[in-house]
Amino acid sequence: MKATINGISLSYGDRGKGLPLVLIHGFPLCRTMWRPQAEALSKTGCRVITPDLRGFGESESGSDTVSMDVYADDIVALLDHLGIDKAVVGGMSMGGYVLLNLLERYPDRVAAPLFIVTKAGGDDEAGKARRTALAEAARSQGSLPVAEAFRSVLFAPVTLADDPGLVNEVFGWMRATAPFGAAAGLIAMRDRKDYTTLLDAFGQPALVICADQDQAIPQDNSRIIAEGLPDAKLCVIPGGGHMVNLEQPQAFNKAVVEFMAGL
Repeated sequence: MKATINGISLSYGDRGKGLPLVLIHGFPLCRTMWRPQAEALSKTGCRVITPDLRGFGESESGSDTVSMDVYADDIVALLDHLGIDKAVVGGMSMGGYVLLNLLERYPDRVAAPLFIVTKAGGDDEAGKARRTALAEAARSQGSLPVAEAFRSVLFAPVTLADDPGLVNEVFGWMRATAPFGAAAGLIAMRDRKDYTTLLDAFGQPALVICADQDQAIPQDNSRIIAEGLPDAKLCVIPGGGHMVNLEQPQAFNKAVVEFMAGL
């Protein structure tokens, strides 16, 4: 589906009926990553909404300059378009940075946050420099350098060895990302706010999911989020990497269903 949101055409999936659940993808991915969740969770009394952030998937980029504010504004505008006052919002990796922005700026629109393999802290200077360099590579060389940079860190070692089909499929999604969308996303992540000391202000019941073999964002970052929030449950999924929702979909879906039922 498509909607005109804040001056761009934004693509999204909308499946099922019931309690709205918005799932925000990571970088440099798209809403297709939520396929196992859209199929399974929509059968459990959830309305699963999966947007492509601007510049990713089938959504237009708009301006070359994007921020976490802009991504969050788009999510709220999509909720308005769909007539949804409040939703459970899950954010994976970069999607988690958007979720933190939503919690700060639009707390009344988030019924409960679901943090997925993400972190609250900002980049250090070395991390910022790497993002800047990769953004420049994306602008000059296309999305291939970005896809290659992320391919090896997105999966658990066992997935890389035993499931090349999944690895190649995800690589294809990254490879198809619009170069300027990828570059804008990198700069938005580079310049994002550090929320580590602000977590205690977010009082909604929360679920924090991490994976024990995550090579991109180690699980200690999820523990920091869970310990910093006033009302959070931490779920560590074994055998998963950064793409835990695809690598261990049954365990992932079970955790989300139990959390949603508790609301």
